[in-house]
Amino acid sequence: MAHVISDECVSCGACESECPVGAISMGADHMQIDASACVDCGACESACPTGAISAE
Repeated sequence: MAHVISDECVSCGACESECPVGAISMGADHMQIDASACVDCGACESACPTGAISAE
């Protein structure tokens, strides 16, 4: 199961650099996670300063 980024995301990019598989990129409104590439490691969740990332 992949992680997801909610609307609380402020697009700071802190999570993008923490993703070991490069599954995070800028979406239309905020950062987004490619569920097919996500390995569910949780590194992004702990890097997010607003707590916008959670397990799906």
